[in-house]
Amino acid sequence: MAGANDIRKTFLDFFAANGHERVPSAPLVPINDPTLMFTNAGMVPFKNLFTGAEKRDYVRAVSSQKCVRAGGKHNDLDNVGYTARHHTFFEMLGNFSFGDYFKENAIEFAWNLITKEYGINKDRLTVTVFHEDDEAFALWKKIAGLPDERIIRIATSDNFWSMGDTGPCGPCSEIFYDHGDHIWGGPPGSPEEDGDRFVEIWNLVFMQFEQLASGERINLPKPSIDTGMGLERIAAVMQGTHDNYEIDTFRRLIEASVEVTGAKETEKTRASHRVIADHLRACSFLIADGVLPSNEGRGYVLRRIMRRAMRHAHLLGAKDLVMYQLAPTLVSEMGQAYPELGRAQRLIEETLKLEEARFRQMLDKGLKLLEDELQELGTDKVLPGEVAFKLYDTYGFPLDLTQDHLRGQERTVDVDGFNAAMAEQKAKARAAWAGSGDAATEQVWFDIQEEKGATEFVGYSTEVAEGQVVALVKDGKRVDSAAAGEDVMVITNQTPFYGESGGQMGDTGTMAGEGVKLSVSDTLKMVGALHVHRAKVEEGTVKVGDALDLLVDGVRRNKLRANHSATHVLHEVLRRELGEHVTQKGSLVAPDRLRFDISHPKALTEDELASVEREVNRIVRENADVETRLLSYDDAIEAGAMALFGEKYGDEVRVVSMGFNETKDKPHYSVELCGGTHVRRLGDIALFTIIGESAVSAGVRRIEALTGAAAHEHLVHQQKLLKEAAAQLKAAPSDVPERIAALQADRKTLEKDLAEARKKAALGGGASGPAVKEVAGVKFIGQVLDGVQAKDLRGMADDAKKSLGSGVVAFIAANDGKAAILVGVTDDLTSKISAVDLVRVGAEALGGKGGGGRPDMAQAGGPDADKASDAIAAIEAAISAG
Repeated sequence: MAGANDIRKTFLDFFAANGHERVPSAPLVPINDPTLMFTNAGMVPFKNLFTGAEKRDYVRAVSSQKCVRAGGKHNDLDNVGYTARHHTFFEMLGNFSFGDYFKENAIEFAWNLITKEYGINKDRLTVTVFHEDDEAFALWKKIAGLPDERIIRIATSDNFWSMGDTGPCGPCSEIFYDHGDHIWGGPPGSPEEDGDRFVEIWNLVFMQFEQLASGERINLPKPSIDTGMGLERIAAVMQGTHDNYEIDTFRRLIEASVEVTGAKETEKTRASHRVIADHLRACSFLIADGVLPSNEGRGYVLRRIMRRAMRHAHLLGAKDLVMYQLAPTLVSEMGQAYPELGRAQRLIEETLKLEEARFRQMLDKGLKLLEDELQELGTDKVLPGEVAFKLYDTYGFPLDLTQDHLRGQERTVDVDGFNAAMAEQKAKARAAWAGSGDAATEQVWFDIQEEKGATEFVGYSTEVAEGQVVALVKDGKRVDSAAAGEDVMVITNQTPFYGESGGQMGDTGTMAGEGVKLSVSDTLKMVGALHVHRAKVEEGTVKVGDALDLLVDGVRRNKLRANHSATHVLHEVLRRELGEHVTQKGSLVAPDRLRFDISHPKALTEDELASVEREVNRIVRENADVETRLLSYDDAIEAGAMALFGEKYGDEVRVVSMGFNETKDKPHYSVELCGGTHVRRLGDIALFTIIGESAVSAGVRRIEALTGAAAHEHLVHQQKLLKEAAAQLKAAPSDVPERIAALQADRKTLEKDLAEARKKAALGGGASGPAVKEVAGVKFIGQVLDGVQAKDLRGMADDAKKSLGSGVVAFIAANDGKAAILVGVTDDLTSKISAVDLVRVGAEALGGKGGGGRPDMAQAGGPDADKASDAIAAIEAAISAG
């Protein structure tokens, strides 16, 4: 029996041998179609090739594409587990021609693969063609030799495919397998076609027309081929069953579910085991592709899938948490074909485990309330909407989960009543917001968020995506369009652009669509939910409803990632090096640098800074993976996560863990709550260096640092400066500190000698010292000193007083047009003569005022050094006047 892995490999090998490029599966989050929640068909990744918007270096391709249908118009969730072929996650095998081969080759490839490579009995095969497609009808007769009655003409849209209301389109040809007359059902087009006997296994789309807005349909210049064959369906055929859940992959997952839950597979439990097996695949692949459970968008659909599976585990009576224990079986089954499963296994297991633990707590409380309400209902089959809303609002019990639970009791929910209660709550929230006085939030953003919902941020896993413009804002008002040269705020339904928050600057980049191009200079986060792109229209006119290709400046983003992750490591290193009193008090994550403010009472020493820098680089070199998960705020704090300064957190938070830790109770070096973008591995930071440490305010210190290329360039520049200094000193770089210390010592000695020489020169240079005269019987030295600094006057005056024994000294130092005056009086004269009085007289003569000191020594200054001699004369006159 061929296993699913063998069937997939055979398909890929067959087309690769026939000139097709083997293209890996695209992520489940489509980056080239903003209208899709998930990749739901094999052709989605090739959409732009079919429209001509993108060119690649191949014209034939083959892939096994991961697909999810669990939201929007493609929603099979409610049927999963209760039918033979409904899945949330499935694999679509497909071969594609982009203007290369057409119908004949496509039919020939399909027939040869199915009948020769897979060995399926051609007598069991029936095909359909669009009723006008005579060419396809003739080719099936020629290539497959099928009789007319097994080439069925279908006149409905089931056999005519289109990409949309306009654009590429064309007829289809579907291949059906007949499981036998023991199963009820008829061939396609018959009254019994909805039975399970004839099952479609492959659809060939002949893309040959373009549908114009006028209604006209014209021929494409290069017709193309798009095919899709569900792996689960072809595996069922080849493994002799009409039930997809009986194929080898599902059997192993179901057997694992039986083992973990302890519930045998019976008629009563079969649907629950199937739901668990199917939803495990969807949840695991979505998590591996970067989707985490949340209350918005894709994260909400993931949570809905997870909780549906977890409720079925609860119905089976499982005592322990179930879903995470099944992940290893899934990785074993599908990890070789999809290595991302293995890489994300730890994240998958942890996310499933934490979500199921939370769900069980919610389920226990919510079900008790629900059962109480159901008892009061009695025979009434409709649960009041306000009760369903209370379950949602109080216990996080979503409406669909309530509906799913009531389904088994043949009860329904008053959905209109639920919606009315929801609307009332929103009205209250709006009123509360309007009265909050939050000036940072403008009414227009609240209106857009309420009308269009939150922007879905896909930038954790990609820097390129397609978004649909849901609103444009110019000068604070909503507009329908913006033309070239205008500045406009652009809001899209999804975006890879990170909105400024948590200290991390917003992304920049470009937006482009048909005939329009915008440059994005910043991205802001408004009302906590909208990513608003500050843009300038460079070409064309952008309109609400336009689909735009969104491209983040990847080089700048990588720098931001490195700097942001470095702040997390730095924070933890500082706490370990300086003490747990250290907490973040602010930060700036820019592309060229990082700034980190901490609570700390004193400046960090050079040794402390060196130790911090050394430890951060050690952690970086370990190159550990950076892990993210979504938890409730309380669970995150209990798990050791650190909340950041100034951030507002909701009920659910993103927890970022990085680095290794030695203790089992805390396996990660750093664990913080953070919504920013980060490196995938710490080694991506490359290098960390501190360039500054300073005070911000009392008890708050600021550290500035660089990472990566910026850090390297800084260190190269520092090395260059060191070499230049060494060359000037004629010394080796390692000897520079010692040589500088020696030069400083020499300079101090020379400055001292020079000062002494200047003093002597100023005093006349002779051994007898300055001239002494008598004024009113008092010995007096009065002299203007050239080349002497004001700071030297006091010492010179003390020496002169000693030489006098008894008398008055007045020295004036003139420099740069200004003068400093000092008067000294020996102790025996201070009762009659005050140095303060004399210095004020001198200062006044110099054009100054005041002066101060003691009776024996006083100092002042004046702006006019040319009056120095007058100042000496004024002091003499004051002494004479007694």
